[in-house]
Amino acid sequence: MQIKAINCSKMDLLTVLPSSFGYVIFTYLYSWIMLGYLAVKVGTARKKYDVKYPAMYSDKEPVFNCIQRAHQNTLEVYPQWLVFQTIAALVYPLSASVLGAIWVTSRFSYAWGYYTGDPAKRMNGAYGYIGLFGVILLSISIALQLLGVF
Repeated sequence: MQIKAINCSKMDLLTVLPSSFGYVIFTYLYSWIMLGYLAVKVGTARKKYDVKYPAMYSDKEPVFNCIQRAHQNTLEVYPQWLVFQTIAALVYPLSASVLGAIWVTSRFSYAWGYYTGDPAKRMNGAYGYIGLFGVILLSISIALQLLGVF
C-alpha cells in the first residue's frame, strides 16, 4: 500500500468544510469564554476564602468548594463535548452550533446555581443535557451513515 502526501491549502479546507461551519467556530469561542469565566470565579474565590494552591478544596468554606466544583465538573465533561461537537458539526454544523450553544449556556446556569452554596441548585443547568446528548446522537447518526447502516 502506497501512502500519498496530501497537499492541503487554505482554500481546500474552506471548500471541504460546510460554509456554516463558521457558526461552529463561534460556538467553540463561546465555550472558551465560558471556561475563562469559570476559571476567574475560582481564582477570585481562592482569594476571598483564602484557599492556597495547590489545595483543590477547602475544609472550612463549602461555598468555595461549590465554586471549584462548578469549574471542575465542566472541565471533566469538556473534552467529550468537544469531540462529539466536532463530529456532529462536520455534517450538521447548524444543528451542532445550536446544541453546542445550549450546552455552553447551561454551564453558566449550572455554575450560577452552584455558586449559591446549595449544590442542588446546580441542576438549574440540567437543560444542558439537551445539547450534550444532541451532539452525541448526531455523532452516532454520522457513524451509522459512514458504516452504511442508513
